Amino acid sequence: MTDSSSTPGSTSGLSFAQKLRYGAEAAVFITFMALFRVIGLETASRLGGWIGRNIFPLLPPDRVARANLALAFPEKSQQERDEIRGIMWDNLGRVVGEYAHLGRFSPKGEDPRIGYSFPPGMTAESLKHQPLIFVSAHLGNWEMMPIIAEQMGFDGAAVVRPPNNPYIADWVARQRRINGPATMIGKHNAARPMLAQLRGGKSLCILVDQKLREGIAVPFFGRDAMTTPAPASIALKTGARIVLASNRRLPGARFHVTVSAPLEFTPSGDETRDIPALTAAITAGIEEMVRTDPGQWLWIHNRWSERNGRGARDAALMQGRA
Repeated sequence: MTDSSSTPGSTSGLSFAQKLRYGAEAAVFITFMALFRVIGLETASRLGGWIGRNIFPLLPPDRVARANLALAFPEKSQQERDEIRGIMWDNLGRVVGEYAHLGRFSPKGEDPRIGYSFPPGMTAESLKHQPLIFVSAHLGNWEMMPIIAEQMGFDGAAVVRPPNNPYIADWVARQRRINGPATMIGKHNAARPMLAQLRGGKSLCILVDQKLREGIAVPFFGRDAMTTPAPASIALKTGARIVLASNRRLPGARFHVTVSAPLEFTPSGDETRDIPALTAAITAGIEEMVRTDPGQWLWIHNRWSERNGRGARDAALMQGRA
């Protein structure tokens, strides 16, 4: 059953001109996806990687990636940061090519393409039958986390940001549902359906590494980053356990998901203190994931707050070019 709040894209209310524009965009997108599907998963991933390495660095987001890397890793040389950036673009291109083949990714079957590991003494069964919030970041192919949660028997939903184009959003949603959860909750106005899932003893999969202007400032790579407080807030309301999961790309369009032990946090009873503290703990876990293999993360988001981020990024970028 699909939650009504999770409708990926709707064309109701669009003008004829908007439908025409979105339709044209979707036609180009679906043509590329059809090409990626015809050539097979491995070739699609390699072609996507080539596009990522050779085309994506020419686009405006490359400047953001350069600046963010200079800010996050001032101790690294320009060459080291460029290597990370190159791996990132290769990975992003591969993710695009792999969208046409999401139905091929599973931890099961004769050709399992997702491996996983738990801490000693912890199993999937020991985590089931309780409300859980799996949190991760845009690492490797980030679509793997909800797929593996669904395939391992965790009943729940994925919290997603659908593409702005409603036709593309519908296509992406269909691919996600092949091996992933049927229920997808759009990030906008998500609080109520997220609470309903957890109060029903189910799980949520959510990425928490993007900037949220309405969020709260917590440290990320030594600087304040506006971060969603939603996982912390709903965990405190429902008693759900927070589980960090890191996804890493392996050779041959394969992945390994490392599941951490549930985050230990003792609430004080004061939400004005507990929500920022728990959000900071989650973000510290995300930073640790990124530091472990920085080329796997998507560095193209304006992650840091405006008041201390823009000037610092510009200064770091200029220093890196010097």
